[in-house]
This record gives sequence, structure tokens and C-alpha cells, in this order.
Amino acid sequence: MQLLPLVLLGLVLGISGGWIRLGSPQIPIASAGSNHGLLMVGSFLGTLISLERSMVMSRRLWLLVPLITGASILPFLLGYSQAGLLLLMAGAFGLSAIMHMQTLKHPKFHTVLLYAGSASWFVGNFLVWQGGLIAAGTTWWMGFLLYTIVGERLELSQFLPVPSWSKNALKSFLALFTLGLVVPFHSWGNEIIGIASLLISVWLLYFDMAKVAAKKHAQFRYIGIGLRVGYFWLGLQGLVLLGMESHALYYDLMLHTFFLGFTFSMIWAHAPIIFPTIFGIRETPYHPVLWATWTLYQASLLGRIICSLLGEYELRKIFGVANGYLILVQFGLMAAIVFWKIQNREAMGSQNHNKTLKADPTLDPRA
Repeated sequence: MQLLPLVLLGLVLGISGGWIRLGSPQIPIASAGSNHGLLMVGSFLGTLISLERSMVMSRRLWLLVPLITGASILPFLLGYSQAGLLLLMAGAFGLSAIMHMQTLKHPKFHTVLLYAGSASWFVGNFLVWQGGLIAAGTTWWMGFLLYTIVGERLELSQFLPVPSWSKNALKSFLALFTLGLVVPFHSWGNEIIGIASLLISVWLLYFDMAKVAAKKHAQFRYIGIGLRVGYFWLGLQGLVLLGMESHALYYDLMLHTFFLGFTFSMIWAHAPIIFPTIFGIRETPYHPVLWATWTLYQASLLGRIICSLLGEYELRKIFGVANGYLILVQFGLMAAIVFWKIQNREAMGSQNHNKTLKADPTLDPRA
């Protein structure tokens, strides 16, 4: 819980940077605009993922890794981008060390994939640091999140019966994605990544356990539908990469179908499972009220993408600002749900205690 403020600050600054880049500075912090991608992928998502992976380590010393990535916020905020980037590189190296140890302990495909994700994050950060261009690292950052998310899906469903040929097919698609990272983006890299993203999304839609969860009720349905919508966003990104290269907003479409569509859908779907472990709470951050803001977010993002495709820039700006606010509202609702559940649990505990005392007054220590 101690690192939660850093995670939230990274999110708020990253969103404010996105608003600035859209031309609507809701929170006018110039350094947040110039470091928008580094804040969102590194200071927010990198810290969140590093916190998740370090929590399963036996020594608490590994919590220094998310602390380092979270600390990158301060130099980014003050305009010292190189210092912030060095902290993110150190954090990515630390996460790679964690995953190296976990892979040695559990040498399975999903741990290798998580290891590849952390290494991709380091490579992306290094390329940005070396060349000074954010675009140089963005595809590797996508690799970081794709490998991590797919690795976690495989980890959660490792005991489910899946045909061996389908596992080999997924490995081939992921290898194709890796090839796309290595090949220069504007030669064949974008097409290779696009094909791989499309194939991986189809695989996840067909073989992932989310299709079973989506048919259930309450929290399971929320998780299942959230995951499957995320897989559709990944497939849409693949289509953008394959067919929209000549569009004026090609780069923006490619990034935000992935980072806002795929990645945030994954975060919110996994939140009821992962957040209690990460933040050391017993209550799950799920309530049916989340459906309202989740639906509005998906609709606003779809509106942003459609307006980008049509060249409706003012409407695109409105939808983009709404995206940011709805992200904050969704996380705020999750926090409120957890707080409300804690209050209810404590109140129920107090009522049960009073009932016990009424039934047997000798148990009252004041007697």
C-alpha cells in the first residue's frame, strides 16, 4: 500500500500529459506532456507490474524495484527526462532480474514470456535513452505489455486442457511478433507486428478461459467480458498496423488501440484478481457499478478512434479528454468499493461481537 501513491501519481501525470498532447491541457504541466509515454508505460504501468512481480519474492528487498520506477516521476516532473529515464532503465533491469530468478525456479513457458516482457521494457527504454526519440521504444514497450499480459493469462490458465498444437501456434505467433520488433518498423516491422497482433488476438478469443468466464455471473462475467473486449482491441490494432499506414493519425491510432484499448481493458479485468495481492487487501475491487464507467470508457475510446479515422479533430479531443477522466473515475470507484467493503466488514464484525456479548455477558472484559 505504501507504493500506491506513486502508482496513482504516475497515472494522473500520464493522463495530464495525454490531455496536453491532445491540445486540451486540463492540468497544464508541460513536462507531463513531453514525457507522456514514459510516465504512462514506465512510471505507472512499469511500477504496477514491478510491484506485482516483486510481491511474490521471498525477500521484501525486491520492492526497491517498483520504488525506483515510481521515483522516476519526480525527475520527469521537474524536467530532468534523462534522469527519469535512467531510473526506468534501472527498474526494468531489476524487473528482469526478478523474472530471471522466477524463471530459474519455475522454468515454464509463461515465466519465460514474462521474462521476455521485462527485457523488452529495458530494450525500449535503452533505445529511447540512446536516440532521444520516444518512437524508438514504443514497439518494444508494446512487447513488454503484450508478453506480460499473455504470460499472466497462461499462468492463470496453465492447468486448463488446451490442445498442444494450439500452444505451439501461440508460440509461433509470439515469435512472429518478436521478429516484428527486430525488423525496422517502416520497412516490414509494422506489417509483421500487425499480423502477429491479429493472430494473437484470435488465439486469445478462441482458447483463453475468458470465453467461459464471460458466460458466468457477477465478477466472473465482468472479468471475462473485459478480457474479450481487450482482445478485440488488440485485433483492431493489428488491422491498423496492416491497413492504415498512410493515415495522418496512423501512429496515434496504432498506439492508443493498444495502450488505451487493449492494456487498460486487461488492467480492469485483472484488477479483482491481482489488486488484493498487490496492495495487501482482503476485499476485491468489484461491484456492478463498475459496468457503467467501464462501458462509458469503451464507448468514449471507440468514439475517439472513429473521430481520428474521420479526421474530426475537435470531437476526437472531446472523446480523448473523456477517456482520461473515465480512467480516473474507474480507479476511484475501485478504491471506494474497497473502502466500502472494509467498512461493512468492520461493522459486521462489531455487530457479531455485540451479539456474542449479549448471548454470554461473561465474555465482556469489563464484567
